[in-house]
Amino acid sequence: MDSKTKQMILSALCKHFSVDPIGLGGSDENDVKTLYSNVVKASGKELSSQNNEEVLKWMEYAEGLSKDCFAALEKLNAELAVKSVVLGNGLTPSAADVAVFAALHSSVLGLSDSDKEKIPHVIRWMNYIQIKEELTTLFGPISVKLPQFDFEVPKSVVKVDTKKAAESPKPVDKSEAQPSTKKTEPEEPKKKAAKEKDAKKEKKKPAEAAAPAPANKETELSVSLLNIQVGLIRKAWKHPSADSLLVEEIDVGEGKVRQVVSGLAKFCSPDDLTNRLVALITNVKPGKLRDVMSEGLVLCASNEDHSVVEPLLPPAGAKPGERVSFSGVEGKAEEVLNPKKKQLEKITPHLYTDESGVATYKGIPFMTSAGPCTSTIPKATIK
Repeated sequence: MDSKTKQMILSALCKHFSVDPIGLGGSDENDVKTLYSNVVKASGKELSSQNNEEVLKWMEYAEGLSKDCFAALEKLNAELAVKSVVLGNGLTPSAADVAVFAALHSSVLGLSDSDKEKIPHVIRWMNYIQIKEELTTLFGPISVKLPQFDFEVPKSVVKVDTKKAAESPKPVDKSEAQPSTKKTEPEEPKKKAAKEKDAKKEKKKPAEAAAPAPANKETELSVSLLNIQVGLIRKAWKHPSADSLLVEEIDVGEGKVRQVVSGLAKFCSPDDLTNRLVALITNVKPGKLRDVMSEGLVLCASNEDHSVVEPLLPPAGAKPGERVSFSGVEGKAEEVLNPKKKQLEKITPHLYTDESGVATYKGIPFMTSAGPCTSTIPKATIK
């Protein structure tokens, strides 16, 4: 490994641990493991022996990487297909992620778009690390070509029961329709009224049969009913009486922050969320969760067994308060969602991330002015 790459790893580690690199010794005379150990000592942080051993393995891996390492990138891509970060808890990167990122940066920076498409999980991970760890201030940003969608939104189609549609009132026999030439006695008023009533019932039957069932109407609920806005978490802390909950103060451009309670305590810490952009549903009905008021719902991606959960990530440059849009989907958001109608529950089954980690509604991306919202978890459910 050349001295330039070692220096990049040292700079990235110092930023990760908030350590001043001056006085740590040059990168030329030290290997990557030594650089890491020096930074950890300078930070004053105590790491568990098991965690430290795992990080050192990745430091050795980072030092063994060469500039011509596409085979290594393909192996790393396969490993990242089933997890969000190289080494960490949930969505929290470790020093190993930072070191491997720095070691790979120059190689990935020079890849063509076609080569990047062959390692989508590596590219997704590197994009997340450069944003999460704010490494674009140290190195040039790695451009990520997000997938484009060309589609036509179909008009809603009401299924018609062909058997019922085929049923129609029997044609009236002409001989019955024509007035008889024979003189008949006038019908009694009661009998005449009864016949008219029966005729009206017969006319109503076809219309009633053709009417769509209420269940069909429920499936037509659109994501446009949700007011999904970009929010910036200004502050986060643990819920005072629930270990699984966190409380956040989120700025959505209203001139004041909204207080939101989220079930994220098992997956990320308050520090992970502070100063992070999120996608927030702002028209849910406010209410208390374990005696703490909540005024929104942070949308999160989850893997199949719910062992990894993380908030959706709007792109850098998205503005707090702007509404997330869906191309081709028009409609006004409800002022406040009605819990009794279960509108949210009927829409969320159609929210998921695609194979590249782009958040979608029925395959249509969650779009902001700066691009789509994403997740490090591909093919995830979103709630």
